[in-house]
Amino acid sequence: MTGPTLIPINGKAPRIHDSAFIAAGVVIVGDVEIGPEASVWYNCVIRADINHIRIGARSNIQDGTVIHCDSPKPGNPAGHPTIIGEDVLIGHLAMVHGCILHPRSFVGLGAIVMDGCEIESDAMLAAGAMLTPGKRMPSGQLWQGRPAKYARDLSEADIEGMKASVAGYVINARIHREAAAEALKAASA
Repeated sequence: MTGPTLIPINGKAPRIHDSAFIAAGVVIVGDVEIGPEASVWYNCVIRADINHIRIGARSNIQDGTVIHCDSPKPGNPAGHPTIIGEDVLIGHLAMVHGCILHPRSFVGLGAIVMDGCEIESDAMLAAGAMLTPGKRMPSGQLWQGRPAKYARDLSEADIEGMKASVAGYVINARIHREAAAEALKAASA
């Protein structure tokens, strides 16, 4: 079993909390910081070679997702780092680029979040949606489509479901971490 690949670049190396789960096949490059009990699932790429990426506690980045950032340029000297708050859910095969995902936000399967976007807390971008540059999704809303547009307000049950999913991913990450350690132990025996 192959573990994650961590690559320092431009004098910056990934910093990962000891309690985070980083699955096999993940590639993490450069100025990336991953918080406690966060999880990055199989075959994700997180590349912070031209700006920085921060992933908060208990957030999960599901299988095959790509996270990048945008470099500084004239008119935008800071560029667009990617900031992912605490308790964020990012579905499989999502693309997250140079944006801010506030705590408890949700990005659905195969969704795209582009430069300069913000998804506020307790907001959900639907599966397959594309949030075009500079858009801001207000708290408590569901947006869908390509380009993404407001669809409806989220119910309390929707928001509670997102919270339950975060808790479930923290538990599942512990199970996978233990299974990976056992597989590595068995392979070296």
